[in-house]
Amino acid sequence: MPLSYKAPLRDIRFLTNEVFNYTEHYKTLKCGQNADPETVDMMLDSIADYCSNVLMPLYQSGDAEGCHFDNGTVTTPKGFKEAYDTFVEAGYQAIPYPEEFGGLNMPMSVNLIKSEMMGTANWAFTMYPGLSVGCMNTIMQYGTAAQKATYMPALIEARWSGTMCLTEPHAGTDLGIIKTKAVPNDDGSYNITGTKIFITAGEHDLADNIIHLVLAKTPNAPAGSKGISLFVVPKFLVNEDGSLGERNAVQAGSIEHKMGIKASATCVMNFDAAKGWMIGAENTGLASMFIMMNYERLTMGLQGIGGAELAYQNAVAYTVDRVQGRSDTAIISPEKPADAIIHHADVRRMLLNAKVIAEASRCFAMYVAKQLDTSKYSDDADAQKRANDRVALLTPVSKAFLTDRGLEASIDAQQCFGGHGYIREWGMEQIVRDTRIAQIYEGTNGIQALDLLGRKVAKNGGASLQSYLAEMRDFANKMQANHPIKQAILDSADKLDDLTKTVLGNIADIKEEINGCAVDYLQAVGYVSYAYMFGMMVEAANGKEGEFYANKAKLADYYIGRMLPRLDAHIAMVKATSKPIMALDLAFFESTL
Repeated sequence: MPLSYKAPLRDIRFLTNEVFNYTEHYKTLKCGQNADPETVDMMLDSIADYCSNVLMPLYQSGDAEGCHFDNGTVTTPKGFKEAYDTFVEAGYQAIPYPEEFGGLNMPMSVNLIKSEMMGTANWAFTMYPGLSVGCMNTIMQYGTAAQKATYMPALIEARWSGTMCLTEPHAGTDLGIIKTKAVPNDDGSYNITGTKIFITAGEHDLADNIIHLVLAKTPNAPAGSKGISLFVVPKFLVNEDGSLGERNAVQAGSIEHKMGIKASATCVMNFDAAKGWMIGAENTGLASMFIMMNYERLTMGLQGIGGAELAYQNAVAYTVDRVQGRSDTAIISPEKPADAIIHHADVRRMLLNAKVIAEASRCFAMYVAKQLDTSKYSDDADAQKRANDRVALLTPVSKAFLTDRGLEASIDAQQCFGGHGYIREWGMEQIVRDTRIAQIYEGTNGIQALDLLGRKVAKNGGASLQSYLAEMRDFANKMQANHPIKQAILDSADKLDDLTKTVLGNIADIKEEINGCAVDYLQAVGYVSYAYMFGMMVEAANGKEGEFYANKAKLADYYIGRMLPRLDAHIAMVKATSKPIMALDLAFFESTL
């Protein structure tokens, strides 16, 4: 039975129109005039149709076929090229980019909504145009006027695509030890030589050119991360008139054989004195790289939403149809030998876990997206600074917590299928496989947790977190809705406040404290944040008639009773400190070999 997907436009519009009031929000932005409600609605309808009718039918077939590699050439699965051409014709890549380069100059939040729908329908496909976004954002911020003019129009049209070439076989996350070299030429270009691994969309047959952003070191660069520079290295050199010239000396050496997202080409890329041009100042490549990485980390959270949403929709359809056993309360379908399994409480528990995760994750993503809009497009310097701080604080949470919960939701929904959930034809095992990678790439979730606790909380004494907690408390105290979520927000904020003070007090005395406690600390921040998200949804639904609004309050009840108690467990684990982790020496582990 093939998987299906219907974009949850009612839930999306509830968040944009009623929870976050994006219509008024857009009026405060320099690019907001292009995001009038009619235009945004029309665009979302078009994207939803594209996702359901073009991308979704390729989801399972693309996984079954995978990508083909032949002597440096990568061919995508059947139907992908046609779907990509439709994407180009629709102009979806142009949403958040300046009109001077052919963009639509709309807020970044509109692009993130697009990315969620596309990613849910077919994450493997979405990664081809998706990786271009980090490339484009970096060129827009750090590129010269000539570089922008050369690359941005074709990237915005999606006739060309982009990559991020960061890590190497020996380096992993430790980019300071990369070996790729950049030797300067007399004409201002550089010869780039080295090997990069795990390069999404490094080679494919969808776009006419591929623009690689490559981290490398110049001959006299300082050691470590301070000696990294960033270079733009096109697959085909670009002539002065914008036409494509000769093939550059960059080629895919192989593609990875992966657990999931098999229709996405993950390449080993070999640069053999390939011609490239520096972006930004020499030895500032790491800072430039974070423009790419931070946006991609936000979009990785969308993969968590997508896994939860797609798995939930298909699990509901299955459990309504599948009959097995009788309901605990009454015979629901006397004409049948058994009742539909959706009437069993444990099945509903799994479905509601997935539903609650999908809704809270989407709300959180749209909250962060609103902050991202303000940080990029506001004329108010104070508002821009506050938004920048909030985006910095919550980016690791967006990436890690949303993908952790997305995998959990996928597994719960798969479990609803029983044995069929393990069988390929039903598609649920693919959702689990595809969602699993989201916890790993763009910095593993453990790395995200270290970033949150070590860089975003500890380095400023918890000031950025305190600002976030103050916002939660202020919101809760002003709530008009008579619902337990108000007290849940206040109580959980107090618990996180206390936990943060405890951790900050332990850091000075326990060297491993950040490393050992960061993951559970991030989980605590995530669960508190989801309480805040449900508070905003309950408040927006308050006093409005209809089951849609009443169900927001019921989902909040479920979250308070069945998921928020996990916060206390993570708090207890953090307060146990990292000492139990480090109590066993190396000899213990070696003895088990």
